[in-house]
Amino acid sequence: MLAEYAVRVENSRGRRHPEPEHPYRTAFQRDRDRVIHARAFRRLEDKTQVFTHRISDHFRTRLTHTIEVAQISRTIASRLHLNADLVEALALAHDIGHPPFGHAGEIALDAVMRRHGVRFDHNLHALRIVESFEKRYIDFAGLNLTFEVREGIIKHSRDYDANEHPELSEYLLDLRPPLEAQLIDLADEIAYNTADLDDGFEAKLLRIEEMLERVGIFERFYRELDKQHPQASIKLKFNEALKRMLDRFVTGLIETIAERVRQAGIHTLEEVRNWPERLAVFSPEVDCERREAKKFLYERLYNNPTLQPQKADAEQIVTELFDHWLSHPDELPRSYQQMAGTSLLPRTICDYIAGMTDGFILQQHRRLVG
Repeated sequence: MLAEYAVRVENSRGRRHPEPEHPYRTAFQRDRDRVIHARAFRRLEDKTQVFTHRISDHFRTRLTHTIEVAQISRTIASRLHLNADLVEALALAHDIGHPPFGHAGEIALDAVMRRHGVRFDHNLHALRIVESFEKRYIDFAGLNLTFEVREGIIKHSRDYDANEHPELSEYLLDLRPPLEAQLIDLADEIAYNTADLDDGFEAKLLRIEEMLERVGIFERFYRELDKQHPQASIKLKFNEALKRMLDRFVTGLIETIAERVRQAGIHTLEEVRNWPERLAVFSPEVDCERREAKKFLYERLYNNPTLQPQKADAEQIVTELFDHWLSHPDELPRSYQQMAGTSLLPRTICDYIAGMTDGFILQQHRRLVG
């Protein structure tokens, strides 16, 4: 049972290269499966989220984070009667454009590209991956995903100006994306705000006392649990408080989206697309709680002095490799040398680095730079 304003697979705008329908999988289910089987998806296993998995097997990687986002997104979509197959495909694809070393790698890539008057954008890189970089099929380059998945990949977290990005003109930049795409970025925030508290505590960089003092929603749930289960271990009370925090964010988001849709009198997908702003948002109260947790994470985890040497190393490795290949393009793999002949060399080098895993870029740096 889909809501009136949900995306219906039978109304899809289709694929760039027409294909016959599958006998028992819908087009969005096939898109989900194509993402899962893509090399770019597998590489997420060795890409940093906040901590490299070489420190501990228990910390999230880009892959495990992506799986958590997919689970949260499916729950929200199911409750709102949205197209869960489309939502799952978008959730699984939402991070495939990220480079190695997490945000430090992205900052470094963007910095070197700015020297050449362009930028690095992981959403746009993800689109390039699914449209051309993946090589799995005889009849076409890329994954040949449906329009709705490709649109959601670039529009799930931000709006693009058609004047600044004429190459994206086919993606209805003057319209909002469907709710299925709008909820992905919010599910992403829910996932990492709670998971990063967990990993930070596991890494002993965040203390319970700090969280109780600085993160109001966590403090409220932890105090309740401490009163109800005084003999339970700190770790178990911490785990339960995080679970309740995640449930609070998810439930609040579901209720807010449903209420905004009702108040707006939305009945069709076209009305969602033509609404002047995104309908998928947190309520003011939950958004305040979310921002408080996010601020705490930035101040006490992401900018923690213990992690700065790791970030500095990541930025140095990305920058030195980029500069090396800029001076020695003949040392790029042959396929990338051929690409450099038809596009800007900086963009080709950027594409190569962005696709690397943490382990592979370290190997290349040792081999070429030392």
